[in-house]
Amino acid sequence: MAGMTVAPRRWLARLAATAGLLVTVVALLIAPATPASAHAVLQSSSPAASSVVPSGPAEVVLTFSESVRKVPGKIRVIAPDGSRADRGEPSFDDAAVTIPVDPAGERGTYLVSFRVISADSHPVSGAFTYSVGAPSTPPVDSGDDSRANPVVGNAVKVARFLGYAGLVLLVGPALVLAALWPRRLPRRGPARLAWTGLGVVAVATLADLWLQVPYTAGGGIFEVTGEGFGSVFGSAFGAAHLVRLGLLAAAAFLLRPLLTRPSGRTDAIILAVLGGAALLTWPLAGHPAASPAPAVSVVVDAVHLGSMAVWLGGLLMLAGFLLRQADERELGAILPIWSRWAALAVSALLLAGTVQALIEVATFDALVNTTYGRLLLAKIGLFALVIAVAAYSRQLVRRRTAAQRPVPVRRAVLVELVVTVVVLGLSATLVQTTPARTAVAESSGTQAGLFSTTLSSPLFSLQVELDPAERGNNSMHLYAYGKDDNQPLPVVEWRATAALPSAGIEPIEVPLLPLTDNHAYGDVSLPAAGDWQLKITARTSDIDQATVTATVPIR
Repeated sequence: MAGMTVAPRRWLARLAATAGLLVTVVALLIAPATPASAHAVLQSSSPAASSVVPSGPAEVVLTFSESVRKVPGKIRVIAPDGSRADRGEPSFDDAAVTIPVDPAGERGTYLVSFRVISADSHPVSGAFTYSVGAPSTPPVDSGDDSRANPVVGNAVKVARFLGYAGLVLLVGPALVLAALWPRRLPRRGPARLAWTGLGVVAVATLADLWLQVPYTAGGGIFEVTGEGFGSVFGSAFGAAHLVRLGLLAAAAFLLRPLLTRPSGRTDAIILAVLGGAALLTWPLAGHPAASPAPAVSVVVDAVHLGSMAVWLGGLLMLAGFLLRQADERELGAILPIWSRWAALAVSALLLAGTVQALIEVATFDALVNTTYGRLLLAKIGLFALVIAVAAYSRQLVRRRTAAQRPVPVRRAVLVELVVTVVVLGLSATLVQTTPARTAVAESSGTQAGLFSTTLSSPLFSLQVELDPAERGNNSMHLYAYGKDDNQPLPVVEWRATAALPSAGIEPIEVPLLPLTDNHAYGDVSLPAAGDWQLKITARTSDIDQATVTATVPIR
């Protein structure tokens, strides 16, 4: 009997390893060697940013790295006198956005501001200038603020976390009650947990739909409109969430008999199919649907999410019910089965996470030099800790001491639960973070000549951008943020100078124009190459001001 038991296990292990290698190879073959398309990036424009054209164009064309959708009223062209130069609604053709403008407009500098929705449902905003005839003082966009609202951004992360947590609360009890629950034990506690999970997932899904309106438009949490809801419902994001709500409603009818008594195999199979379909709605509404290999990414992300729910949900049932209520004989039968399930779930998590990381990160530079990559490293470190604790629990089960002494197992399970809750929080943040490959492409691809740095003072942090960082005309953008909270910091007055001491060039005054309360823009002509010294002073109140300096290499 022992030989017959070991052989199938070895066969299953070999099969799982072979399948893992095949999936990884297929993912690498399917994924093209181009930057990931999640989070659109403005690749080019016509007229080009900071360019000077001899006559007014009849249209402004924006070309992004992926297809984008419209955010009503968030694409504007501002004439030198501050009036609207755009005429009519912009047209969207895959990755190209065409804005009709008045070709008979006055000479001077025009400001183009935009906010669109990328294929992964995340908003992308920006602005640039071009000049007709000769540059002038850039105009100010006095329209509705298109910046992301920090309250909305944080609320979106909370809603995503609640969705993951609700999935764990739902899957764990349903799975254990269907396959591992002793008949003599009451089902009321696990049933309440499952219904709570179902409700949390439904509420989180509705919150996602609500928050997507101000998240895309840039307003406050209650700034929603019928047009905004129509845009969300008509998108892939809205469709995925509506399908999820429908699947939850259908699953509720099958859950009731399962949670009250042992159910038939047919109901369990149908419920598993509904659950698998519901799992697909998460990646279909996020980064995986817009990756270089969307089919692979969607399936892999669904496997990753499902494995997490099985593992963490099972741990929750062990810690909360089985290790407390089951006797030694029942635990002796349950724990070995659960140990095998947990091993399979962890293997699926590792495999799916590896494939997804290859697609979304791809390079070591993207892993260590982007926010997405660093969050992923933190998640991997915590996951390694959980694996170590799980291995300890598995050893107790293999030695057959867990049933006699469940307290050490219960403590290990509680540690796993605490750490994996933190991992869930990181996952919710990763969903809202620009993928590493896109971040690298955005910083080094289309903006190869851009100088960018962040300077610190006791009052603020200042992001400085100089484009194209070459001899001749350059455009300067300054962004002020709070020292402690990293939120946009209003600046009352800006001053800046540029000097090249090695060539005997005295400080040149840089005229700056506030575009928003924390963002200023200026044009400066740098006549020679070398290491220029920028000195920037920002006054934040009648008495508070600080000066920062930066050395900028000019080619």
